[in-house]
Order: sequence, then structure tokens, then C-alpha cells
Amino acid sequence: MPRTGNHSPQPTSPNSGQRDRLSVAPEALFVYGSLQFPDVLFALIDRVPDHEPAAAKGWRVATLPERVYPGLVSGEATARGFLLTGLAPEEWRVLDAFEDPVYELTRIDLIDGRHGWAYACNPDAEVGADDWSAEEFETRHLPAYVERCAAWRRRYENQAEAG
Repeated sequence: MPRTGNHSPQPTSPNSGQRDRLSVAPEALFVYGSLQFPDVLFALIDRVPDHEPAAAKGWRVATLPERVYPGLVSGEATARGFLLTGLAPEEWRVLDAFEDPVYELTRIDLIDGRHGWAYACNPDAEVGADDWSAEEFETRHLPAYVERCAAWRRRYENQAEAG
């Protein structure tokens, strides 16, 4: 199965119960959904990192109920996206904080022999039967989603300053 090589993140503290997804010290990030759009990345981290087209066999980019962004699940398909490299630790923290709890950071093998880390759906996630469409997202949802990302980032930065 594609999940071989998955390293489970360690708890941040014995009391929190929260998993620290970045404890695995990821390097390259495979993005397959909203994070493959430069406007979204710029709204979240003020830049578009180095990136190359990438694909992962044995994974499907699925719709998620009530959401405009997708989830990555095991499946008889090939997920296509980009491999982001050169993310600074603070950029990883921002992207990780942004990602929905429905995801777990999972090491996946790419069809060209490389590997990357991806925010894949956790086993309990509810996913749709349909494949997600980047084209439909771009046409119908991207401008409003970029605004949501910018608003989220302002709240994130305000919390960081207050904390």
C-alpha cells in the first residue's frame, strides 16, 4: 500500500493529545489541492516556493463533503500536483497550522522515484466518491478561497503576536 514509510508524528506533550505533524522533520511537500495554486501559497506564506510537477500512483484526490478543497486517499489512481521544496521552518509551521485536522502528514512515494510528504486524509475522514477537480476549483472557488486564506493568516499572525 502507498502508506508504507508513513512515520507517525509524536505527541507535542503527554497532556495535549494533539499530534505534532512536524515532528517527522519533513523535507519536500507534495501538494495536490488548493496549495498547488500560487495565489493560495502567496496568501499563506508570502511566496511560491520552488516547485516541480509530481505524481503519486496509488493515491486519489477525492472530494470532501461540504468543502471546496480535496483530500488525498489511497486508491486506484494517480494523484497529480507539485513537489514544493525549500520551505523554511516557519513556512512549514504556517502551512501545518492551516491544514485541517482531517489530514495527517504522510510520506508518499512519487512515480519518478522521489518521495514527498503530503497532507493525506486520516483513516476516519469522510471522503466523497468523486474525484476533485482543480479546474472547477479554480473557476468557481479560487478568488474567494484566497480571501479566506488571507483572513486566516491575519488571525494566525494576531494569535502568534498575542501569545
